[in-house]
Amino acid sequence: MTTLDPIIVDQLDGLLTGETTPITVLANASALLNDLMTDLNWAGFYLYNDKTGQLDLGPFQGKVACMHIQPGNGVVGTSYAQNAVLRVPNVHEFAGHIACDSASNAEIVVPLTVDNQVVAIMDIDSPTLDRFSENDEAILTKFGETLAAHLDTAALNTVY
Repeated sequence: MTTLDPIIVDQLDGLLTGETTPITVLANASALLNDLMTDLNWAGFYLYNDKTGQLDLGPFQGKVACMHIQPGNGVVGTSYAQNAVLRVPNVHEFAGHIACDSASNAEIVVPLTVDNQVVAIMDIDSPTLDRFSENDEAILTKFGETLAAHLDTAALNTVY
């Protein structure tokens, strides 16, 4: 397993400096993850929709994905409900896992918090069991914090 290089956080910050459009920010963040991480089959975001109370598919890299996830359902919805990073070595052993892509075997999700509110979930899948390490979790948590610092809640709310 290849270890994620912490430089990805600095690359993200440099890439997003001065950008204010949320979809543009998230699209480039998903492309960066997909480009710099190995052994992935999906990297993207689910955005919380205040109007419907669910998580809607946002920018991503990978195969077609589930379009809506209820808070508390699956790995993404559980992460949102608990406001917690979840690193799942084997998604088939996660109660209530939503199989958007049957090739996914491991998953890591990171809540993005802006103004003390979870606005999105960063979701990364791999076809390899136990793909994500504690080091990956630490770097991706910092990546999520840096990404959230480039998001504007008011601008996110205009997406809907």
